[in-house]
Amino acid sequence: MIAELFLIFASAFFAFSLVSKRVQGTPITPPLLFTVAGLVLGSTILSMGVSSFSESTIHTLAEITLILVLSADASRISLKKLRQFKAVPVRLLIIALPLIIAFGAVVGHLVLPGFGWVEAALVAAILAPTDAALGTAVLADKSVPLRIRQGLNVESGLNDGIALPAVLFFACMLNMNHQTGDENWLIFLSLQLTLGPLAGILIGWLGGNLIGMAASREWITPTFQGVAALALAVVAFAIAEMVGGNGFIAAFVAGIVYGNLHVTYSSFLHKFTETESEFLSLLTFFLFGIAILPEALAHATWPIVGYALLSLTIVRMVPVALSMIGLRLRLPTLGFLGWFGPRGLASLLFALLVLEDLEVAQAASIQSVVTITVLASILLHGLSASTLSAMYGAWSARGTTPTCPENNPVVVHERIKFG
Repeated sequence: MIAELFLIFASAFFAFSLVSKRVQGTPITPPLLFTVAGLVLGSTILSMGVSSFSESTIHTLAEITLILVLSADASRISLKKLRQFKAVPVRLLIIALPLIIAFGAVVGHLVLPGFGWVEAALVAAILAPTDAALGTAVLADKSVPLRIRQGLNVESGLNDGIALPAVLFFACMLNMNHQTGDENWLIFLSLQLTLGPLAGILIGWLGGNLIGMAASREWITPTFQGVAALALAVVAFAIAEMVGGNGFIAAFVAGIVYGNLHVTYSSFLHKFTETESEFLSLLTFFLFGIAILPEALAHATWPIVGYALLSLTIVRMVPVALSMIGLRLRLPTLGFLGWFGPRGLASLLFALLVLEDLEVAQAASIQSVVTITVLASILLHGLSASTLSAMYGAWSARGTTPTCPENNPVVVHERIKFG
């Protein structure tokens, strides 16, 4: 039965690949297509007796995908270049992201029945990261000012790693509120947030230097330089988990350390994010449509739908606008930055990884809120990306005077592709 599932997904992936250029720039985005395909074909696939396989595989796939994507994305981060950026991406990450979590917690506490402050904060943290895959049309549209594209792309590349400690913190707090041994949970959280980064720094530095030494002596091929870097991410993850740290933070930090040590050896990792990670991500969306989405739709309520829409609009738009105070960005730009914060893969993976260990009554409700919000984002952001990008690009092109800061020149980030 497993073979049938693989056959269906691989056939769909192959068919889409043949026409991928034709649908590029249209409302038909890959995540939307594969989510809908999973939902439509789900009953047929589940009738084959692969339901348990799908559910267990989603969790395993989530871990593998998150480890590799976090590491590969982190390797693109140039700490030196990041300091040269204009304020848009920095403010999105340092100011807007915490405000989004705080604002989302307030809205969730008010809107979602039975949700206390900790539950609402956990949902807000899970939904805080954005997904560049759902906004590809924005990043690829050259009419959108480079400064704005760069800001959104850098944000989506970094905010999952930044949001992860907040997700872990609120998950631990929720368990702490429902279980005994509060001191043990505090110790657990402290170890997660300290040993994880330490393991990432150690493995990234040591492994990166070994790869650099092997490359300088021509002992290693370019392809295996990248493969070895991916292996480092898994090693960092495993060691951090073994000593009580968080493996995902370790993989992210290891990617940053490796990428900044050896810029010239990171090309394979960058290619990975455009090939293998695309395959894994779409497989996750496909299984999401099969195994998770039907149950969430069956238990959807008006408060959940309302929160999903609020999360995609004012919960993000207001903090983004507040974070840009002083930059003189015009109202359409603030709206554009606020709207294009699509929720996708990171939120799904965080929910799957965290909620499995939560033994609280609200776990199912939290899963439903995250699922419905991601579904709404897949639909609304996917359908609007190309049209709104073209409209905003045409509008911004009319404002070329020095009083239009959207069009100010910026330093191009050499290691983050933004179209």
